[in-house]
Amino acid sequence: MRALIVDDSKVMRLIVGKIVKANGFETVEAGDGQEGLTQLRGGSGAFQLALVDWNMPVMDGLTFVRAVRADPTFSGMRLIMVTTESDIGRVTEAIEAGADEYLMKPFTKESLGDKLAILGFESASC
Repeated sequence: MRALIVDDSKVMRLIVGKIVKANGFETVEAGDGQEGLTQLRGGSGAFQLALVDWNMPVMDGLTFVRAVRADPTFSGMRLIMVTTESDIGRVTEAIEAGADEYLMKPFTKESLGDKLAILGFESASC
C-alpha cells in the first residue's frame, strides 16, 4: 500500500510518515498540493491514501482534494485532511469537497490509527 503525505511542514510529513509506515504503508512526500498532484500523476504506482494539510503555499489542501476527486483515475483513493482548521464550517467544506476523514492537529498516533481503521486499513502497530 502507498500513501502520499502532502504538507508544507517537513516535520509534520516525518511524523505522519512514521505513523503510516508503522501501519504498513510505503510513503511519498509532497510539500504542497501541486507537488502532490505531480506525484499522483507521475506514474510511479497507485496510491491508496493521501493525508493532506489544508494551509499550504502554491496549492492548498482543499484545492488538492477537489482536483483529486475530479479525476476518475483516483476514484479509489482515500483522503484524510490533517490540519489545524477546527471550525465546523471548514470540516464540512472539506468533507463536501471529497475528504473521507478529517483529523485535527495536534493528534496522537492512536487517533490517526483510528482514522485509518475507519477507512478500512488494518492497523499493524498503532
